[in-house]
Amino acid sequence: MWVIEGLADGRIAIMMRMHHAAVDGVTGAGLLAQLCSLTPEPPPLDPAMVGKSTGGAPLLALATEGAKNVLLRPLSLVSLLPRTLPVPVRWWTRSRRGAAMPAPFSAPRTSLNSSITGRRSIAFASVPLPDVKKIKNHFGVKVNDVVLAACSGAMREFLHDRGELPAQPLIAMIPVSVHEAEVGATLTEGTNKVTGMFTRMTTDVDTPVARLEAIRERVATSKEHHGELDDNLLRSWAQFAPASIMHLGARLYGDKNLPELHPVIYNLVISNVPGPDIPLYFLGARIHSMYPLGPVFHGAGLNITVFSQEGTLNIGVIACKSQVPDPWPIVRAFEREIAALVAAVDAAGTKEG
Repeated sequence: MWVIEGLADGRIAIMMRMHHAAVDGVTGAGLLAQLCSLTPEPPPLDPAMVGKSTGGAPLLALATEGAKNVLLRPLSLVSLLPRTLPVPVRWWTRSRRGAAMPAPFSAPRTSLNSSITGRRSIAFASVPLPDVKKIKNHFGVKVNDVVLAACSGAMREFLHDRGELPAQPLIAMIPVSVHEAEVGATLTEGTNKVTGMFTRMTTDVDTPVARLEAIRERVATSKEHHGELDDNLLRSWAQFAPASIMHLGARLYGDKNLPELHPVIYNLVISNVPGPDIPLYFLGARIHSMYPLGPVFHGAGLNITVFSQEGTLNIGVIACKSQVPDPWPIVRAFEREIAALVAAVDAAGTKEG
């Protein structure tokens, strides 16, 4: 955690960094809830516990669980194969009738889809959550549809201004929590339990309302297809990848710029994380805004995450600095997209009146 002083109006910012292997959006929000309080009074500290661990499994229990997982891997592999083999066939069948989400390696190439460096650029903003719900209710869509439509409009404007808007729509990878799909799992385990859903954005559609109507249909198709897949299939296969080989492979993948040598898997990550709808305090200080910043990867150097909090929808954009030196135009375009959709709702209400 970093304490950042010198902000406007005497405010202080707290920046918290966590590895994505340890938390995902759901457990991250749960961790924030544990760190915060509902009243301005700071929680009492127990002097006897300062500097000491407050939890964690004993070493013997960790070793026992690890050994059990290793011994059971052959059985896990046997059970995985019959669950995995039908997936490509079903995907192909769905694609033929236009009922499949976009396949990996089918995204258009942009400057966002190369190897990333260690430097980051960020931008953030907030829009009123009642405005988002107003749009949702008028058009009969989900909040996530509104978010994806606004992101589509923002990315369309951003790439157009850079002279690289592809005719083919961008493909977003949307993290989906699978905590509920795992029997006996709890949100306090402090781990990452997500899978990914691919969907076509509406960067190929001209106007905000048309983008929202199109994204509703595209997301519905992706959700239906994704619901047919085993939630834990990808995570189950990941356990068979040796950590040392994966680490070496990831380094080679980035150092040799291999993302440039194969078709683009997906263009960017867009995540929507539900947050608290009540006032929160951190060590006695009122929290005014929480801005989420998700991970970026080789081949997809831009992440847009939104986080609802006490009547606002906070958007955080993080990117590889060499790919996106200035991401502020993206959040400003996102704000304009929401404003345009609100204006469309108001105009429709005026005509009806």
